Amino acid sequence: RLGLEPDLLSTQVIARDRHAALLAALALAATSLERFAVEIRHLARTEVREVEEPFGKGMKGSSAMPHKRNPKVAERICGLARIVRAAAFVGFENVPLWHERDISQSSAERVAIPDAFLALDYMLDRFCWIVDGLVVYPERMRRNLESSHGLVFSHQLLLALVESGMARDEAYRLVQAHAMRAWEEEQDFEELVRSDAAISARVDLASVFDLDSTVRHVDAVFERLRALTQRSKEEPVHA
Repeated sequence: RLGLEPDLLSTQVIARDRHAALLAALALAATSLERFAVEIRHLARTEVREVEEPFGKGMKGSSAMPHKRNPKVAERICGLARIVRAAAFVGFENVPLWHERDISQSSAERVAIPDAFLALDYMLDRFCWIVDGLVVYPERMRRNLESSHGLVFSHQLLLALVESGMARDEAYRLVQAHAMRAWEEEQDFEELVRSDAAISARVDLASVFDLDSTVRHVDAVFERLRALTQRSKEEPVHA
Protein backbone atom coordinates (compact mmCIF):
# COMPACT_ATOMS: atom_id res chain seq x y z
CA ARG A 1 0.00 0.00 0.00
CA LEU A 2 2.97 2.31 0.48
CA GLY A 3 4.23 1.71 -3.05
CA LEU A 4 7.60 0.39 -1.88
CA GLU A 5 9.64 -1.87 -4.13
CA PRO A 6 12.75 -4.04 -3.58
CA ASP A 7 16.03 -2.19 -4.00
CA LEU A 8 17.68 -3.03 -7.33
CA LEU A 9 21.27 -2.54 -6.15
CA SER A 10 21.98 -3.51 -2.58
CA THR A 11 24.62 -5.37 -0.60
CA GLN A 12 24.11 -6.44 2.99
CA VAL A 13 22.56 -3.01 3.50
CA ILE A 14 20.81 -0.54 1.23
CA ALA A 15 22.94 2.46 0.27
CA ARG A 16 22.25 5.29 2.71
CA ASP A 17 22.22 8.12 0.17
CA ARG A 18 18.43 8.02 0.02
CA HIS A 19 18.26 8.26 3.81
CA ALA A 20 20.57 11.27 3.67
CA ALA A 21 18.33 12.86 1.01
CA LEU A 22 15.28 12.24 3.19
CA LEU A 23 16.86 13.86 6.24
CA ALA A 24 18.10 16.75 4.10
CA ALA A 25 14.54 17.33 2.87
CA LEU A 26 13.29 17.36 6.45
CA ALA A 27 16.06 19.80 7.39
CA LEU A 28 15.08 22.14 4.54
CA ALA A 29 11.44 22.06 5.63
CA ALA A 30 12.44 22.79 9.23
CA THR A 31 14.70 25.63 8.10
CA SER A 32 11.87 27.16 6.08
CA LEU A 33 9.70 27.16 9.19
CA GLU A 34 12.56 28.74 11.11
CA ARG A 35 12.86 31.42 8.45
CA PHE A 36 9.22 32.40 8.99
CA ALA A 37 9.51 32.11 12.76
CA VAL A 38 12.55 34.41 12.85
CA GLU A 39 10.59 37.06 10.96
CA ILE A 40 7.73 36.80 13.43
CA ARG A 41 10.16 37.08 16.35
CA HIS A 42 11.68 40.26 14.93
CA LEU A 43 8.29 41.82 14.23
CA ALA A 44 7.08 40.91 17.74
CA ARG A 45 9.81 42.82 19.56
CA THR A 46 8.44 45.36 22.03
CA GLU A 47 9.85 48.32 20.12
CA VAL A 48 8.48 47.02 16.80
CA ARG A 49 5.27 45.19 17.78
CA GLU A 50 3.81 44.77 14.32
CA VAL A 51 2.65 41.20 14.98
CA GLU A 52 2.21 38.93 17.99
CA GLU A 53 1.72 35.26 18.62
CA PRO A 54 -1.71 34.30 19.96
CA PHE A 55 -1.78 35.44 23.57
CA GLY A 56 -4.64 34.36 25.81
CA LYS A 57 -5.70 35.35 29.29
CA GLY A 58 -3.32 34.04 31.94
CA MET A 59 -0.46 33.37 29.53
CA LYS A 60 3.03 34.62 30.41
CA GLY A 61 5.39 36.19 27.90
CA SER A 62 8.34 36.76 30.21
CA SER A 63 8.99 35.41 33.71
CA ALA A 64 10.96 38.54 34.66
CA MET A 65 9.09 41.32 32.84
CA PRO A 66 5.28 41.02 33.07
CA HIS A 67 4.68 43.55 30.30
CA LYS A 68 6.41 41.45 27.63
CA ARG A 69 4.75 39.03 25.24
CA ASN A 70 7.70 37.02 24.01
CA PRO A 71 7.16 34.87 20.89
CA LYS A 72 7.98 31.70 22.79
CA VAL A 73 6.52 29.25 20.28
CA ALA A 74 8.41 30.87 17.39
CA GLU A 75 11.57 30.65 19.50
CA ARG A 76 10.86 26.97 20.10
CA ILE A 77 10.51 26.38 16.36
CA CYS A 78 13.90 28.01 15.77
CA GLY A 79 15.51 25.79 18.37
CA LEU A 80 14.01 22.58 16.99
CA ALA A 81 15.15 23.49 13.47
CA ARG A 82 18.71 23.07 14.72
CA ILE A 83 17.87 19.56 15.90
CA VAL A 84 16.45 18.58 12.51
CA ARG A 85 19.47 20.03 10.70
CA ALA A 86 21.71 18.02 13.02
CA ALA A 87 19.82 14.89 11.95
CA ALA A 88 20.64 15.72 8.32
CA PHE A 89 24.31 15.83 9.24
CA VAL A 90 23.94 12.35 10.76
CA GLY A 91 22.39 11.18 7.50
CA PHE A 92 25.42 12.29 5.48
CA GLU A 93 27.78 10.74 8.02
CA ASN A 94 25.98 7.43 7.54
CA VAL A 95 26.56 7.24 3.78
CA PRO A 96 30.15 5.88 3.76
CA LEU A 97 30.14 2.34 5.18
CA TRP A 98 33.00 -0.15 5.45
CA HIS A 99 33.00 -2.22 2.27
CA GLU A 100 29.29 -1.37 1.86
CA ARG A 101 28.50 -3.89 4.59
CA ASP A 102 28.84 -2.52 8.12
CA ILE A 103 25.83 -1.40 10.15
CA SER A 104 27.34 1.52 12.04
CA GLN A 105 24.56 3.66 10.61
CA SER A 106 21.84 1.64 12.31
CA SER A 107 22.17 3.01 15.84
CA ALA A 108 22.37 6.59 14.56
CA GLU A 109 19.35 6.22 12.27
CA ARG A 110 17.22 4.75 15.03
CA VAL A 111 17.56 8.09 16.82
CA ALA A 112 17.98 10.62 14.00
CA ILE A 113 15.15 9.60 11.65
CA PRO A 114 12.31 9.24 14.20
CA ASP A 115 13.40 12.36 16.09
CA ALA A 116 13.60 14.41 12.88
CA PHE A 117 10.10 13.38 11.80
CA LEU A 118 8.61 13.97 15.24
CA ALA A 119 10.32 17.34 15.65
CA LEU A 120 9.20 18.55 12.21
CA ASP A 121 5.65 17.33 12.80
CA TYR A 122 5.53 19.29 16.05
CA MET A 123 7.03 22.36 14.37
CA LEU A 124 4.39 22.25 11.62
CA ASP A 125 1.61 21.93 14.18
CA ARG A 126 2.88 24.85 16.26
CA PHE A 127 3.52 27.05 13.24
CA CYS A 128 -0.03 26.48 11.99
CA TRP A 129 -1.20 27.50 15.47
CA ILE A 130 0.78 30.73 15.21
CA VAL A 131 -0.52 31.57 11.74
CA ASP A 132 -4.15 30.79 12.58
CA GLY A 133 -4.10 33.12 15.58
CA LEU A 134 -1.48 35.67 14.53
CA VAL A 135 -2.30 39.15 15.82
CA VAL A 136 -1.45 41.89 13.31
CA TYR A 137 -1.17 45.61 14.05
CA PRO A 138 -1.47 47.57 10.77
CA GLU A 139 -1.33 50.94 12.52
CA ARG A 140 1.96 50.00 14.17
CA MET A 141 3.31 49.09 10.75
CA ARG A 142 2.28 52.46 9.39
CA ARG A 143 3.72 54.25 12.41
CA ASN A 144 7.04 52.44 12.03
CA LEU A 145 7.18 53.40 8.36
CA GLU A 146 6.41 57.02 9.19
CA SER A 147 9.19 57.08 11.79
CA SER A 148 11.69 56.88 8.92
CA HIS A 149 10.60 60.37 7.78
CA GLY A 150 9.76 58.93 4.36
CA LEU A 151 13.19 57.41 3.73
CA VAL A 152 11.58 54.07 2.83
CA PHE A 153 10.70 55.66 -0.52
CA SER A 154 14.29 56.53 -1.48
CA HIS A 155 14.61 53.44 -3.67
CA GLN A 156 11.41 54.21 -5.57
CA LEU A 157 12.57 57.78 -6.11
CA LEU A 158 15.93 56.58 -7.42
CA LEU A 159 14.23 54.25 -9.92
CA ALA A 160 11.82 56.98 -11.04
CA LEU A 161 14.68 59.40 -11.72
CA VAL A 162 16.59 56.79 -13.71
CA GLU A 163 13.46 55.96 -15.73
CA SER A 164 13.06 59.67 -16.46
CA GLY A 165 16.43 59.62 -18.23
CA MET A 166 18.73 60.86 -15.49
CA ALA A 167 22.09 59.12 -15.18
CA ARG A 168 22.03 56.67 -12.30
CA ASP A 169 25.09 58.15 -10.58
CA GLU A 170 23.56 61.61 -10.65
CA ALA A 171 20.19 60.32 -9.45
CA TYR A 172 21.85 58.42 -6.62
CA ARG A 173 23.82 61.50 -5.57
CA LEU A 174 20.69 63.69 -5.48
CA VAL A 175 18.58 61.18 -3.56
CA GLN A 176 21.35 60.38 -1.11
CA ALA A 177 21.95 64.06 -0.31
CA HIS A 178 18.31 64.61 0.64
CA ALA A 179 18.11 61.26 2.43
CA MET A 180 21.11 62.04 4.62
CA ARG A 181 19.69 65.45 5.49
CA ALA A 182 16.31 63.94 6.39
CA TRP A 183 18.06 61.35 8.53
CA GLU A 184 20.45 63.67 10.33
CA GLU A 185 18.07 66.62 10.80
CA GLU A 186 14.90 64.54 11.25
CA GLN A 187 13.17 66.35 8.41
CA ASP A 188 10.50 64.97 6.10
CA PHE A 189 12.17 63.36 3.09
CA GLU A 190 9.27 64.09 0.74
CA GLU A 191 9.23 67.80 1.59
CA LEU A 192 12.98 68.07 0.97
CA VAL A 193 12.62 66.36 -2.39
CA ARG A 194 9.67 68.52 -3.46
CA SER A 195 11.75 71.63 -2.82
CA ASP A 196 14.39 70.42 -5.29
CA ALA A 197 13.39 71.41 -8.84
CA ALA A 198 15.97 69.05 -10.31
CA ILE A 199 13.83 66.21 -8.97
CA SER A 200 10.26 67.51 -8.76
CA ALA A 201 10.29 68.64 -12.40
CA ARG A 202 11.18 65.15 -13.66
CA VAL A 203 9.02 62.68 -11.75
CA ASP A 204 5.51 62.32 -10.37
CA LEU A 205 6.28 62.51 -6.67
CA ALA A 206 2.72 61.63 -5.68
CA SER A 207 3.13 58.17 -7.20
CA VAL A 208 6.66 57.79 -5.82
CA PHE A 209 5.49 58.43 -2.25
CA ASP A 210 2.30 56.37 -2.56
CA LEU A 211 2.49 53.67 0.10
CA ASP A 212 -0.19 51.53 -1.56
CA SER A 213 1.88 51.27 -4.74
CA THR A 214 4.55 49.32 -2.87
CA VAL A 215 2.14 46.39 -2.42
CA ARG A 216 0.36 46.64 -5.76
CA HIS A 217 1.61 43.22 -6.86
CA VAL A 218 0.72 41.36 -3.66
CA ASP A 219 -2.35 39.67 -5.19
CA ALA A 220 -0.27 38.34 -8.08
CA VAL A 221 2.31 36.98 -5.62
CA PHE A 222 -0.34 35.10 -3.66
CA GLU A 223 -1.86 33.79 -6.88
CA ARG A 224 1.52 32.35 -7.88
CA LEU A 225 1.79 30.79 -4.43
CA ARG A 226 -1.63 29.17 -4.79
CA ALA A 227 -0.69 27.81 -8.22
CA LEU A 228 2.58 26.43 -6.85
CA THR A 229 0.76 24.76 -3.95
CA GLN A 230 -1.77 23.17 -6.29
CA ARG A 231 0.96 21.90 -8.59
CA SER A 232 2.86 20.33 -5.69
CA LYS A 233 -0.31 18.47 -4.67
CA GLU A 234 -0.77 17.05 -8.16
CA GLU A 235 2.81 15.92 -8.75
CA PRO A 236 3.53 12.31 -7.72
CA VAL A 237 6.00 11.58 -4.95
CA HIS A 238 8.77 9.18 -5.93
CA ALA A 239 10.48 7.00 -3.35
